[in-house]
Amino acid sequence: MIVIPFFVNEKPSSEWKNHFIRDSFLRHIVIGNPIMSVQIQNNVHVLDHPLVSHKLAILRARDTPPHHFRHALHELSWLLAFPALQKLRVTSVEIETPLEKTIAAVMRDPKPCLVSILRAGNGLIDGFSQICPEASVGHLGLYRDHDTAKPISYYSSLPDEMEKRQVILGDPMLATGGSAMMAIETLQTMGVTDIVFACLVAAPEGVAAVHGKFPDVPIVTAALDRELNKMNYILPGLGDAGDRIYGTVRS
Repeated sequence: MIVIPFFVNEKPSSEWKNHFIRDSFLRHIVIGNPIMSVQIQNNVHVLDHPLVSHKLAILRARDTPPHHFRHALHELSWLLAFPALQKLRVTSVEIETPLEKTIAAVMRDPKPCLVSILRAGNGLIDGFSQICPEASVGHLGLYRDHDTAKPISYYSSLPDEMEKRQVILGDPMLATGGSAMMAIETLQTMGVTDIVFACLVAAPEGVAAVHGKFPDVPIVTAALDRELNKMNYILPGLGDAGDRIYGTVRS
């Protein structure tokens, strides 16, 4: 197997070439290896793949600059999309190939909806949208109060017929679970019954909180970390995903 290293401090002149090589390599891995190992326990689906571990290492490293962080997140979101969309509803239709007629599976209408918990969720959902461009994209504006660690809602933009759609709800971090629970509750009040929550990193406390209230909602994550600290940040974690995506980390 060809190994293409990732250099955090690569020179600008080689950057686009290296990005193209990495993208091509990732597409080869995803398309050439559609079966990815996923550890499932108590409705928590944790990806188990060396490429996932490699991308997570880039995201965790404190010296990874924002543009490399966004790129690694984008790549990892492609891998997360496969188990998150594992139970996508399809229907059989007859199509005609250049050689003959055959039966093929296509997505049912209405198409699924990819819902981003703003603002960090955009980094995850943008990648999902590339894998499944037929899906609608919705947004729920939630942020965590730094003093109380409780979620505050400030925005909602979702397509029609939400009650008929499968929903993939995305937020890079599942820490206390407050934002995820508020988002799930918002969707359920609209009649949504088929929800998958996808994240990069989850804390046991957040998983317990979400499944304590919504046990039937699958959680798909790249990693299940150790615990929360006193400030309710995930350990070892990767810091504040939103700040690292958009370069707003305060010194």
